[in-house]
Amino acid sequence: MTEIMHSQGIKDPEQDVYRKMVAKASRKTNLAATVLKSFLIGGSICLLGEVLRQFLLRQGLDADAAGTWTSVILVFCSALLTGLGLYQKLAKHGGAGTLVPITGFANAVASAAVESKTEGFVLGVGTKIFTIAGPVILYGTAASAVYGVIYWLMK
Repeated sequence: MTEIMHSQGIKDPEQDVYRKMVAKASRKTNLAATVLKSFLIGGSICLLGEVLRQFLLRQGLDADAAGTWTSVILVFCSALLTGLGLYQKLAKHGGAGTLVPITGFANAVASAAVESKTEGFVLGVGTKIFTIAGPVILYGTAASAVYGVIYWLMK
């Protein structure tokens, strides 16, 4: 019925009421301030990673090792802050800026583990972690195989 009404240009009164309720309950945001905070917090995370990488390079690590250790440290810090409940407070203000790939992924995995710890390690934590990480591992592995074949064919 609703589809027929929409195809004939007739508005559904229930939809109008719902839209008005959503508009009234929705929090008004300042787009410019939100984008600026996301940029500053996301940029700060990236800056922290670069400062850490440069520090490790100055300590004598080669570029690959410094990059690897930087990633490991950022993932550890993100998971630790998530476990302590601090990453969520940062995300409340930083929004999409906290979704910087490696720290955002670590936060997503750690959040799932924290939320499901009462269900046990195997059926709770283990299952929830792989619910988040599974697709990333699957598509990352598949993409690596495809890129490897393309690389092999190009050589």
